[in-house]
Amino acid sequence: MSEAAATPPGSSRGTDLLDAIERIGNALPDPATLFLIGAALVMALSQLAVGLDWTVEKTLSREVRENVRDATGALVLDPDRGEPLTRAVLDPQTGEPRRELVQVPLRARSLLTAEGIYWALQTMVKNFTDFPPLGVVLVAMLGIGVAEKSGFIGALLKATLIAVPPALLTPSVVFVGVMSSMGLDAGYVVLPPVAAALYQSVGRSPLVGIAAVFAGVSAGFGANLFLTSLDPLLANFTAASAQLLDPGYAVAATCNWWFMIASTVLLTAVGWGVTAWWVEPRFAGKPPEDGGAAPAETDARSSERLSHAEKRGLLLALAVAGAAVAGFAAAALVPGAPLHGFDGAFPRWVRVIVPLLFFAFLLPGLVYGIATGRIRSDKDVARCCTESMAGMGSYIVLAFFAAQFIAYFAHSGLGEMLAISGGRLLARAGLPDTLLMAGFIAVVIVGNLFIGSMSAKYAFFAPVFVPMFMQVGISPELTQVAYRIGDSVSNVITPLNPYVVILLVFMQRHMARAGIGTLVALMLPYAAAFALAWSLLLALWMGTGAELGPGGPLAYPPSVAIDSASP
Repeated sequence: MSEAAATPPGSSRGTDLLDAIERIGNALPDPATLFLIGAALVMALSQLAVGLDWTVEKTLSREVRENVRDATGALVLDPDRGEPLTRAVLDPQTGEPRRELVQVPLRARSLLTAEGIYWALQTMVKNFTDFPPLGVVLVAMLGIGVAEKSGFIGALLKATLIAVPPALLTPSVVFVGVMSSMGLDAGYVVLPPVAAALYQSVGRSPLVGIAAVFAGVSAGFGANLFLTSLDPLLANFTAASAQLLDPGYAVAATCNWWFMIASTVLLTAVGWGVTAWWVEPRFAGKPPEDGGAAPAETDARSSERLSHAEKRGLLLALAVAGAAVAGFAAAALVPGAPLHGFDGAFPRWVRVIVPLLFFAFLLPGLVYGIATGRIRSDKDVARCCTESMAGMGSYIVLAFFAAQFIAYFAHSGLGEMLAISGGRLLARAGLPDTLLMAGFIAVVIVGNLFIGSMSAKYAFFAPVFVPMFMQVGISPELTQVAYRIGDSVSNVITPLNPYVVILLVFMQRHMARAGIGTLVALMLPYAAAFALAWSLLLALWMGTGAELGPGGPLAYPPSVAIDSASP
């Protein structure tokens, strides 16, 4: 696939549409103002939902309990509370407590009452300081800032250009983006500025580099060649939901592995095609201030090679980086080492991936700067960090308002209620399995516009959809893989993706007028193409009857679900 592929027939009309989307979107207020308006709208809608007494029934599983009686048959009372003691009723076959399904009414919580307004004020600082991407971005950017200001990243990019042919730059960038999910959200922070610099250094639009890598990192978040921390996390949610109907059902962390390997290859190819045929042609001929390519003389292929000092510094820095990675690996693999084992559902090294990235950039950046004479004292190091943080001011402002909006939406309960209501409408449609999965993917895509967190959203969806689909013969593992598709592809266009804020900051470094409209217009082709291609892959896979991975069947016997659901 050629990077310089001609614009396909009809793409002019598509480009005009995307340009119109960009113009309309950029006519909207500043992103910080949009989040403020969104927070106010959530407050108003929460009051409306309470006023209309909107109720949604949520299915929960609870232990079946019975009163404790003494030898005479009298109730045994709790000595502290004076109430009858209860105990779990055990299943005679498994010895485990029996469970029953109950319907719990969910109601919205108003944010316009005295208590709601007090909560909003009382949690304002906490919402901001606990905003997950805030610390992640700032800590990572400290290390990246030293590596960037010392010249290490620039030298590494120059050397990389020799190893990566320009014709393979885009697929390499998309592939690395997809694979970055091994480090949870670190790819959002590290890869966009690197991709932008790499594209700019070969005379191509840096916005195209950001778009290609963001497509891999965000729209391809659910895929990978290897098992990641997402696999056991999702498997635990799926198993707990399946056990509402089948108490003995277990879900393997490897259940989606084969499908995710195939997905990684597919998404790399699709991302390459979308970039070459749709995204990059939009910026052809535009000036640099409008996101176009830099002047030809900045092309690194025609620039001087690395100087002797730069080569020496780069080799030393890479040696230090290699030693650091080896040290991290030893700390994760050696029993008793600080990073060995698990912390909850995640390996310890995954929990501390951002500090590891901080040191992974800081140490080689320091070595390179010292070797080339750009860092001569601790004051130079502090200057690099300060300059890096100075460029993050707009991000901090946006993060404050985004944090309030997301917290209000969660506290009001509207996100969970909307997700469950839409899910039940789909489950009653009576569609064939392939269409059910396609419909579920569509519901998850829409749900991703209301609930950004992958795990939080699945915690809402899984107890509803997994048991429902089991009763029509769809395995929990298949429901899980469909969820991964829907959750991933719309990440690049949902305003609830907290990393959209940092992407806007990266884009505005190269196109000052970039706004929400620019981002949506840039990423919408990827979202549409990934959703279509990935859904088709799943439909074809279901047609083959092959397992989704080790321990990942496609079908579930509905009779088992009905029998095991009986008390």
